[in-house]
Amino acid sequence: MSAATAVYTKPNAPRLSTGGLIRSEWIKLRSVRSTVWSFAIVIAASATIAVGLSSTASDIPRTVSEQATEALWVATFGVNIGQLVMAALGVLVISGEYGTGMIRSTLTAVPKRTPALAAKAVVLFAASFAVGAIATFGSSLISAPILAGRGITVQFDGAFVRDLLMAALYLAFTSVFALGIGTVLRSSAGGLAAALGIVLLLPFLVFQLEFAGAQWLRDSSPYLFSNAGAGMYTGGQFEQWQFTLIVVAWTAVSLGLGALLLKRRDA
Repeated sequence: MSAATAVYTKPNAPRLSTGGLIRSEWIKLRSVRSTVWSFAIVIAASATIAVGLSSTASDIPRTVSEQATEALWVATFGVNIGQLVMAALGVLVISGEYGTGMIRSTLTAVPKRTPALAAKAVVLFAASFAVGAIATFGSSLISAPILAGRGITVQFDGAFVRDLLMAALYLAFTSVFALGIGTVLRSSAGGLAAALGIVLLLPFLVFQLEFAGAQWLRDSSPYLFSNAGAGMYTGGQFEQWQFTLIVVAWTAVSLGLGALLLKRRDA
């Protein structure tokens, strides 16, 4: 006597495509009020600072090179504020999901987890770069006629445009760097403290300690995240591409550690 055995095969579970993941993360990013406010603050602060600096610029004669330096300084000074806002936003993008419990739904939809973090990073990077470009180019366009009245001509040549784009690129890397920190710490308070500490407080402490005569601190200063970020669009001890590699390294380590812990820990 033989018995027939029925074998139940579970249908393939639907999988989110890469495009679907990115669309999902874009919807989440733009639907949160903190995102709108953060991007608005970056643009508004940059424009306001550019107007203030250009209005108070002296009208002493300058060489063409000095005029270009002044124009770039006015257009990108707002990045000093923007980097702090982008760092805060990067942390909140992931820590907010842990706070509300939404992260469980995200990881249930994407069991491998890493693609979800990668999609967040791609969307955040693209949005932050676009906002950074609007902020820097908008600031330069607003300040150009004011600077012209001070005898400073803004030349929108290749070098100037490149530097503005590099400033926007730094803001994009800052947001993704903070995203990695937020993924590691999973706490808004802890993530904000760590991200802002690295971006703002660490360079200040190193600068103060340099006066103590520690040569290694003086040598390490260009390798700090925010110092290298400033070098991306202003230059300095290294070439701009070298500063960019330093910022990329910081971002890769932060995001890589976040991805590793995301896979190993429970939600």
